[in-house]
Amino acid sequence: MESTDDEVAALLDELDRAELVRLVHGALDPEGTATGYLPGVERLDVPPLRFVDGPLGVRIPDRRATAFPAPLALAASFDPSLARSQGAAMGREAAAHGQDVLLGPGTNLIRVPHGGRNFEYFSEDPVHSAAFAAAVVEGVQSEDVLACVKHYVANNQETDRATVDVRVGEQPLRELYLPAFRAAVDAGAGAVMSGYNSVNGTPMSEHGRLLGDVLKGEWGFEGFVVSDWFGTTDSVRSANGGLDVEMPGVTGEELASLMGMDEGGPDVDFDELGGGMPDMRTAARFETELAADVEAGDVSADRLADMAGRVLSQMASVGRLDGERPDGALDTDEHRALAERVAVRGTVLLANDGVLPLDDEADVAVVGPNVDEALLGGGGSSEVTPFVSSTPVEGVTERAGGEVTVAHGVEPVADLSFFEETEPPADADSSVEDAAAAAADADVAVVFVRDRATEAMDRPDLRLPGRQDELVSAVADANDRTVVVVNSSGPVELPWREDVAAVVENWYPGQAHGDAAAAVLYGDSAPGGRLPVSFAAESAYPTTASERFPGEDGVVEYSEGCRVGYRHFEASDDGAVYPFGHGESYASFAYRGAEQVDASTVRATVANTAERPGREVVQAYVRPADDANGDAPVRDLAGFQSVHLDAGEAVTVEVTLANDAFRRYEDGWQEREGPFVVELARSAGDVRATVPFERP
Repeated sequence: MESTDDEVAALLDELDRAELVRLVHGALDPEGTATGYLPGVERLDVPPLRFVDGPLGVRIPDRRATAFPAPLALAASFDPSLARSQGAAMGREAAAHGQDVLLGPGTNLIRVPHGGRNFEYFSEDPVHSAAFAAAVVEGVQSEDVLACVKHYVANNQETDRATVDVRVGEQPLRELYLPAFRAAVDAGAGAVMSGYNSVNGTPMSEHGRLLGDVLKGEWGFEGFVVSDWFGTTDSVRSANGGLDVEMPGVTGEELASLMGMDEGGPDVDFDELGGGMPDMRTAARFETELAADVEAGDVSADRLADMAGRVLSQMASVGRLDGERPDGALDTDEHRALAERVAVRGTVLLANDGVLPLDDEADVAVVGPNVDEALLGGGGSSEVTPFVSSTPVEGVTERAGGEVTVAHGVEPVADLSFFEETEPPADADSSVEDAAAAAADADVAVVFVRDRATEAMDRPDLRLPGRQDELVSAVADANDRTVVVVNSSGPVELPWREDVAAVVENWYPGQAHGDAAAAVLYGDSAPGGRLPVSFAAESAYPTTASERFPGEDGVVEYSEGCRVGYRHFEASDDGAVYPFGHGESYASFAYRGAEQVDASTVRATVANTAERPGREVVQAYVRPADDANGDAPVRDLAGFQSVHLDAGEAVTVEVTLANDAFRRYEDGWQEREGPFVVELARSAGDVRATVPFERP
């Protein structure tokens, strides 16, 4: 590290002011492939630095890459090692495309179930989200590509995201919204992207306390902070507040051309998005303003050098200053297999009345408005164009031993895209009656339903769009062996759930949509996923009051404090329909001999008591032994472990407990008073064993 510091210091001594400024603002990429581009300094052999969209895979106009499952699907695996593998694969693909910085992972907590970008994030729980944020960062950067964690911080809704002021107390900020970002920093993230929103009155791109004091001071972040695109309004306040790089550094028209936008496509009207998109005309541009700010003494020369030095240090950390660039790998067999494995492992069996797994020889009616297309993701910067894809019809048809019939039932649900015109599949047979008739003639009916979500716009409600609920009810009336596969960006209401035989949550599964769904439906793979978000009636969430979401007069109040997600449902009369951590299995499990190991570990023997293999996710929740915890949540997730067990197998599972579960933020971090109980559970609502727990 010392030689790297010396190299950067020597460069900083050689750079003039104009060259320093050149390293801290975006410009047009002459190759037209980068989402963001720092032009470098040719005189001193400092190469350009290219940033590329990447939460679900590499997104470059007119280029292809592996379309991985959405981060929410990845998080449903409850297996951070899988997240590290996906991060590494995305890093390799970014390198193969000649990119240096992957704009991801998205690390915001899922606070609002309507959130248009919830599919890009991991969880409603900070410990769970932190584990996945750290794992993805480690994976990306293991391939000598920088990870850019976003969107710091409290950027939890798309409605008015570019203008809204988030009023949040210090305790929930520290306990819920910051931990995943800190975990990413501790994992070595090279960059952090500031959010569009303000926090307690200050825009995040100018937030001296959160960018300077907390991120760079308390946490020791040595990377650089980059603005969200067009997310700056004042160059002096941004530079002095801790922003290091302004993006994209070009006009809105130039960016639209670069990113392949077709004026938003037919399904997205940018004029109607309002505060969901920044005003590209008012963005402060370091290129035109920063040198003059330094000349006038409004920004110090030392601050400018620090900004450029942070960029150079991260370039050095991945070998770019030495001319090193990894070859990477694109669309390999390994990446294709990984995309399918993640989609399978993230699939959650919500309910099953014995119809699953499907019999190999069963005649199957495949029903749904979009069964002829793979659901790759939502709209916005996560849109990926894959080399290959598998549709639900293809996946089931290839796997089934019996006859497969197809009926769309209702009109297709149109995708939302920022970048191209989207055409849904033909709806020639969009008749509910015909779909019900096809279901009646089959041994089992499998209905695929979906929502639609996009960056810059929250979902209007939690209902499935169009007439899909009507379709499910009609098919269920025609065939009492009806399975519903839900492809959604987050929680959705399922009004027919008690009328069908099984419900499967398959999220946005990416290019392996059909193959992954078929593998779970036929029992070739165990449904090992668990819910990273609570499913409940729309009226039951804590954000139903308008001041909490979407806000009033430009302000959104986080007055629910720490009672978000399952923490809210623990304290509410309105229970979750499917709680955080929930997921059924084709196997069955018993917990035995639960005990404390040391000050941060518990263990138990978990036995598969079924005649088939299965995957269990052991979840550890901490609560005070006497429940005398005032306004604190009743329980907090402290750790988890996913484990595969063959039929009849028993294994000892150890779960490491996060330190944050044993402390609260009140005028600084304070240790909670014990004694504690650790509950080993299958979900936040299904405790299987309890362990008295002492902390030294």
